Amino acid sequence: MKEKNVLLSVCKWALLALILFFLLFPLYWVLITSFKTNMEAYRATPTFFPDAPTVESYIKLFTENNEFFVYYKNNFIVSGVTALITTCLAILAGYGLSRFHFKWNGIVVAVLLSSQMFPVVSRMISLYDLMNKMKLINTLPGLILALTAAMLPFTVMLMSSFFDSVPNAVEEAAYVDGASRLAVLWRIVVPLVKPGMLAVGIYSFLMTWDDYLHCITLIQNDALRTMSAGVAMRYLGELSYDWSLINTISIIGTVPMLLLFFFFQKYMVKGLVAGAVKG
Repeated sequence: MKEKNVLLSVCKWALLALILFFLLFPLYWVLITSFKTNMEAYRATPTFFPDAPTVESYIKLFTENNEFFVYYKNNFIVSGVTALITTCLAILAGYGLSRFHFKWNGIVVAVLLSSQMFPVVSRMISLYDLMNKMKLINTLPGLILALTAAMLPFTVMLMSSFFDSVPNAVEEAAYVDGASRLAVLWRIVVPLVKPGMLAVGIYSFLMTWDDYLHCITLIQNDALRTMSAGVAMRYLGELSYDWSLINTISIIGTVPMLLLFFFFQKYMVKGLVAGAVKG
């Protein structure tokens, strides 16, 4: 029996190691390619470690190709502002969906759910036409509004589940003491769902950071492009790629996401778990 348990444990850890290797190998490949010369990156027989590691691509990125940092800055602005606006609106809408029950509640939830069924590309033509009429094409505010609208359906439902986990008795006690509805929301309820707020904010930031389709559609001015669209338009050529430089850009672009997960991982996991439990 003991030998059987040991064998099962070994198989389990071997399977987990295989899955981890499968998930992390692409990141490893991007990292080592950023330290290769472009000639080595183009070899027919790949090398799993650079023959002569070099930081030439990093130096080139900071000196010759520093237009990348314009896209980097735009990415931070768009992602940060979108996450902030989305979180504030999701708090208000999620609280209303959780606490105010009326005959149209089911329809509202169905509309929010159905909006997630359609691919983003299906709404790009109408979105472009709408933004053009509002004179918001080629503007960061227009891109932020479009991304916020894309984030809201899921984040509203997510915040609603967090508010559902807060007992009504907590609010009723505050009403007895004379607190208004807004005071109860901001002073009593919101502090209880901070993990949910962080989960919504991080989710919005991550989804916006990697967005390509909205930016490539709504922004034609190179100085206003975010990172994914800017890199695709400037650094990916038709005939040949500087793979070392492109992988270097990928590493630099991944750093904020790694730091975000490193510092907020426990809050995000706690928030996602808390939203699945009702009081």
